[in-house]
Amino acid sequence: MTEIVNSCNISEPDPRRVVLNLLRAAGGGALGAPEAVKAGALFGISANSMRVTLARLSRAGLVEAAARGVYRLGPAGRAIAADVSGWREAETRLAPWQGRWVAAATGGLPRSDRKLLRTRSRALSMLGMRELENGLYIRPDNFSGGVAAVRARLAGLGLEKEAAVFGVDDLDGDRQRAAMALWAADALEETYRQSVARLDAWMANAAALPLDVAARESFLLGDDAIRRIVFDPMLPAPLVDAAQRHAFIEAACRFDDLGRRIWDDFLGRAA
Repeated sequence: MTEIVNSCNISEPDPRRVVLNLLRAAGGGALGAPEAVKAGALFGISANSMRVTLARLSRAGLVEAAARGVYRLGPAGRAIAADVSGWREAETRLAPWQGRWVAAATGGLPRSDRKLLRTRSRALSMLGMRELENGLYIRPDNFSGGVAAVRARLAGLGLEKEAAVFGVDDLDGDRQRAAMALWAADALEETYRQSVARLDAWMANAAALPLDVAARESFLLGDDAIRRIVFDPMLPAPLVDAAQRHAFIEAACRFDDLGRRIWDDFLGRAA
């Protein structure tokens, strides 16, 4: 099934991504340094690079020591993981769309701090917000809890408290048409279809793969699928075919269940 992975043009993960993904998958559990080194070796990452990465993540508050040589998510890592880990239930956060929008105004925020800009961009992207005009980002108001829920999630993901987050329900005709066209719905729907076919095809043949190959490929394909869901704008109908998105999420859940079992076997963890 290596041809499936290669055809996806998925980039190799860096040490940081390997560590954080394994800890997020652990669901509050821990990762030993030897396990991290073993996982890194699958992707050609040296033992020293994995240990240096653990130290750097610890200083950044993304991981913390649970015991000597054993790590778990730290405060900063748990905040992001809490949102990312909700990908399985992403659709339960949705509510019927009544045509209203949620907006975030960032035009007056500082732009010189690159780290701050990356955090801001990630928060807006994870909520599926797109720039309608300079510094004005919007999305359909179809999350349960409305504007307050979007505001809280954006803040939790690091958007500055100075950013105004508010509801919009009276766009003029030109802006309404522009807003409806901000998301490439056709491309999203094609991604859903291709992803379901790819994940199902890999799972059908996974048992024939050597364990190390299965672990590596399941990480790459699973990480790609989950990332697509995390950053999916979760658009309502009629902006996107919600049934196709649901089929993709269901396939990703099945794949993730299998991938977790494969990785438990690879790391020698008891069931």
